[in-house]
Amino acid sequence: MTTTTLAVLVPLLPFLGAAAGLLLGRSAPGFARPLAVLPTLASLVLAALVAARQGGGRALDAVTELTPTGSVPVELALHIDGFAALVAVLVGTVATCVQIYSTGYLRDDPRYASYAALVSLFTSAMFLVVYSGDLMVLLVGWEVMGICSYFLVGHYWETPEARAASLKAFLVTKLGDVPFLIGLLALVTEAGSFRITKILGAVASGSLDHPTLIALLLLAGVAGKSAQFPLHTWLPDAMAGPTPVSALIHAATMVAAGVYFVARLLPLFEASRAAMVVLAVMAAVTMVGSALAALAQDDIKRVLAYSTIGQLGYMTGALATGDRGAAVFHLLSHGAFKALLFLAAGVIIHAAGTNSLAAMSRMRGLRDRVPDAYWTMTVALLALAAIPPFSGFFSKESVLGAAEHVVTGHTEHAPGAAGWTVLVAGLITALLTAAYAARLWLLAFRGRGAEAPDHGRQPLVMNAVLWVLALPSLALGGLAFRLLPDWFDGQDLTPTLTTSVLGTGVALVGGIVTYAAWRHTTALADRTPLGAVAAHPEGDAGLVEAEAIAAHRAAYGDLASAPDPSDPGRLLLGPVHRHAAAGFHLDAVYATLFVRPVQAGASLVRFLDREVVDTYVRAAGALPRLLGAAVRRAQTGNVQTYVSALLAGTVVLAVAAVLVAAGA
Repeated sequence: MTTTTLAVLVPLLPFLGAAAGLLLGRSAPGFARPLAVLPTLASLVLAALVAARQGGGRALDAVTELTPTGSVPVELALHIDGFAALVAVLVGTVATCVQIYSTGYLRDDPRYASYAALVSLFTSAMFLVVYSGDLMVLLVGWEVMGICSYFLVGHYWETPEARAASLKAFLVTKLGDVPFLIGLLALVTEAGSFRITKILGAVASGSLDHPTLIALLLLAGVAGKSAQFPLHTWLPDAMAGPTPVSALIHAATMVAAGVYFVARLLPLFEASRAAMVVLAVMAAVTMVGSALAALAQDDIKRVLAYSTIGQLGYMTGALATGDRGAAVFHLLSHGAFKALLFLAAGVIIHAAGTNSLAAMSRMRGLRDRVPDAYWTMTVALLALAAIPPFSGFFSKESVLGAAEHVVTGHTEHAPGAAGWTVLVAGLITALLTAAYAARLWLLAFRGRGAEAPDHGRQPLVMNAVLWVLALPSLALGGLAFRLLPDWFDGQDLTPTLTTSVLGTGVALVGGIVTYAAWRHTTALADRTPLGAVAAHPEGDAGLVEAEAIAAHRAAYGDLASAPDPSDPGRLLLGPVHRHAAAGFHLDAVYATLFVRPVQAGASLVRFLDREVVDTYVRAAGALPRLLGAAVRRAQTGNVQTYVSALLAGTVVLAVAAVLVAAGA
């Protein structure tokens, strides 16, 4: 079987599995799990074969014209280089793990069949994005992922949070997709083709007249799909969906699509230095802002959601420095440990028996109850914090190293301002990432909140998947930076001494300071009786924590159900905590700038339609109605009345004729 045939089957098999699952899921529920797992697993095997045959060598291109259009043809085109081959393996690995994990996590869910089918369709769409060599076909996969995310995030549609989150995810990403589509059409108009290879050829030859405008329009869609500032607000709310869906979206599909798209068309963005600076600023704001927000969240899934936003910021930062190898390297590494983090969080939530106990401040005694999640999440958090020798260290250092190369002038693919922006923001984010990773670990596994109900040991498939993902989280980075250059255009991914020392140093500082703050708040909570919180004098160093304890007491009423008062996030962030916990009120800003004016405009239109337009319509109908009523009164059906009216009319006419004659 040719490599092209194998590549075609990779997105096709999950699509067929999704179609069969939707058709047979209700009538034959016993087939739902095999139809979910087997096609995705087969696609993973085929994607691995495609990667092995591609081997980091010359890109595989195959084209067939879909339909004659009379102008720019739309083609079913494959373009599989080293980047595409490895990303497809990542997508297949995470999707297979999610499908296997979901058989245990959602074993009692009555809508499992439709859920699994949508996950398969989601996976198929991402494979299409990865392998496609035609932008119009890529756009199909891009949009299919958007509609799948709407249904999957809203899986628990009985809850208002899930309904609102699914709608918000759909609308915010569509807001970015509008300029994205305009940018695609402008790009195709100037390049004369939807084919990626031909577009890159047009960029290399300088045939594009407006590269900056096109790049900025495309970045709007990337910001929406990959949850970058300012269109990132949908991702934390999307945690209302099932936890395996969160793992899939965050690790290997939807949010990775935007980063992958920019990596595919990076020469287009490099043609505009202004676009590269905008990309760097977007990445920097995203990294730092999301890390601060993660440090203030209480829900474990929202912490991980903001963490994903920040790590995607690292990837876009690497692209802003012109190094797509570093960006995709971090995409691969992040996909493994972030999927592990979400699925481990799912084990914790499953152990508690309800999504409402995902609040870290209410966790207690989980280390002994979920040992598999404890050890594997520890590995994943160390990778997230970029502690050597875990995978996140090598991939994150490749990003910082790429920024250093721009700053020191070793590369001219990006302006120096972009390099400095990414480097400084990356180091600050490394400090904050280690801080919120340490906080998550301390509160989740050494917390002092209320004891959650024990629902017994988790299904074997859930714990097994955790250990499968722990292996690449631990070992991928050390192997990949030696092996991947052959797949990534020969780009060197070896960590540099300067950024390695700086990055690891600030990460250790972040972790140590967080641990010290946790010890301080724990000791303070032990010394402070909840009933005597109000006795704290003004200016006391523990006033912030005391206020938090008082708030917990007021909210929960008794110590048995009160959250953990030893959260170090409030102490570390100080007055910023309240704003960071609310995502820096960006949703409120959008409501003020956009939602309320639109609602006011809609109210005005409704008023004009009801009070002005409808008034004219009612008046226009009233006159004929009055005339009809008058005529109806004359039609009595009484012959004597008709004869009397006829005689009266004759008399009137005769009198009128006499008067006219007399006047003449």
